[in-house]
Amino acid sequence: MLGLQRRRDRSSPDRPSRTTTVFSKHGALRPFRLLSQDLRNYIKRFPSDWTVFNQLVFASSVYVFFTNLLPGITFASDLYVLTGKNWGTIEVVFSTGLCGVIFSVFSIQPLTILGVTGPFSVLAENIYSLSTDSFNVDFLQFMAWSLIHAGWMHIVLAIFNAHEWTMLYVTEFSCEIFSLLNSIIYFHKAVQELERAHTDLPFDGFLYAIIGAIGTFILALFLSYANSWEPLFHRYIRMGLQEYAAAISIIFFIGMPYVGELKNVDKGTLATSSQAFVPSLPGREHFYVPFWRLPVGWVFAAMIPGAIITILFFFDHEISSIICTIKRYGIRKPTGYAQDIVLLGLTTALCGILGIPPANGLLPQAPLHSESLMHDVKGEYTEQTVIDKHGIEQVVQKPVQRVYEQRWSSFLHAGAILVFIAPPLQLVLGLTPTSVLAGLFIFMGQQSLSVNPVLQRTFYMLTPPSELPALPDDIQSYWPIHGYTLFEIVMAVVVFIVTLTVAGPAFPVIIIALVPFRLLVMNRIWPRPVLRYVDKWACRDGRPEDDVVIPLTSSNEVTGAERRGNAADIEKGVVEGSDSPDGVEVKHESDVSIKTD
Repeated sequence: MLGLQRRRDRSSPDRPSRTTTVFSKHGALRPFRLLSQDLRNYIKRFPSDWTVFNQLVFASSVYVFFTNLLPGITFASDLYVLTGKNWGTIEVVFSTGLCGVIFSVFSIQPLTILGVTGPFSVLAENIYSLSTDSFNVDFLQFMAWSLIHAGWMHIVLAIFNAHEWTMLYVTEFSCEIFSLLNSIIYFHKAVQELERAHTDLPFDGFLYAIIGAIGTFILALFLSYANSWEPLFHRYIRMGLQEYAAAISIIFFIGMPYVGELKNVDKGTLATSSQAFVPSLPGREHFYVPFWRLPVGWVFAAMIPGAIITILFFFDHEISSIICTIKRYGIRKPTGYAQDIVLLGLTTALCGILGIPPANGLLPQAPLHSESLMHDVKGEYTEQTVIDKHGIEQVVQKPVQRVYEQRWSSFLHAGAILVFIAPPLQLVLGLTPTSVLAGLFIFMGQQSLSVNPVLQRTFYMLTPPSELPALPDDIQSYWPIHGYTLFEIVMAVVVFIVTLTVAGPAFPVIIIALVPFRLLVMNRIWPRPVLRYVDKWACRDGRPEDDVVIPLTSSNEVTGAERRGNAADIEKGVVEGSDSPDGVEVKHESDVSIKTD
């Protein structure tokens, strides 16, 4: 009888249907719901984004300029060969600068950095081969339609709140693997540059390439710790050396091979276009593509690569935005994702029409941008109850750290990149030895890896058990945690291997498949307390294994003042500390910051 009553209740005309629920005012598929929230938040934060400017913001602009421009030129060298000279240095620099400037002004989250990525280079190679060898159609016209289709697909995803019913289920498990994958890719790119030097240069040039790469990395790494040199030098000198570490190292090793007898060494340099502001392809005179000339059948066929590009860009950009706004960065201003996905769709379609490769969210540049803007908030501390290695609880105070939330660093670095489409400045870029680029790749990979929790847990595997931090009472051993860490490393390596095969363009599908795998399978392999200890939601508070379920509303509503904020939260709110002290486990953080005069 009770079961019959329940069935009657379900079929009651007063009960709203599932379709009505998902399209209701707060439903998951309510059109424009997240977009309208993002637009309101954008209007709230936009004026204050231009009021913050200081030497740290300028130093961040210089740092991101080098870490975005030089790797982009490397991808341009690959694209020039892989796309039959259709895309080269001028196209990549144009795209990176143009899309970066647009996002710095109109994006709701200006911390995200845009550029042409390695995975898209692999995808472009496959599309070029299909269009020229199999389809016998013009590559730029076919690619233009692929990017136009990708553009409207992005907009549709944003209109129907795709972030909410996709990325809100993402945990830091997937983000850590994706971040580790990008570190591996940058280390691999460094090795590729040195292999190319070994093939193309005489032996003395190859030896100098090794010296230049290692020197660029070591000098940048050494200077990045200048603040710890106290009492050596004045503190402003130490701050300057640390904030401009990468720039100083790059400029030094660009100039060194042109001094003394080293100028006679045969060294490889970046391939650039220095003749005029024209496309790389001989015979192509203008930066637009007559996409309307593509036969109608191939216009519809271009929807397939357009869908693949959409999957890659949507996930890549969302993960980049998530990682550069995680809790440790103390984000206070309102932010969102739907508006940026619409903007990404528009810039992707625009790049297709202009005949240049599209830009999207970059890893590790986006989180490195946030790292370069981190600072201690003067007179503000947060309390933590910690457990030391002896199991003793104690309360400690840590200075609150946040990033400078502003648009200047994004605008300045992207504007400077856009300026480098000028032929004289292209000539200057052509003086850069590729060995410097290899060293920069190593440095970027190391910087990204250094803030990845996988690295710390890897060190735990090499630490004697007696020296490990105390675990919560419901976890008996570190072995399940070690197994979890090893699984993340193995998955990152597997995905990296896939990127080297003909199945490379499909690697985003593997990353996406990790999301349901984490929620449906891993909880049957690892105990709940272990998963609760090592993992949590990436876009909202809580963990999948928590007993209290947090409603799946919009990202702006679920993360609270600390993650998303509102107009009042810009002036006050809650910010938790970033990392726990070495050798201790954070048991509890206070709900309020302590401000002192």
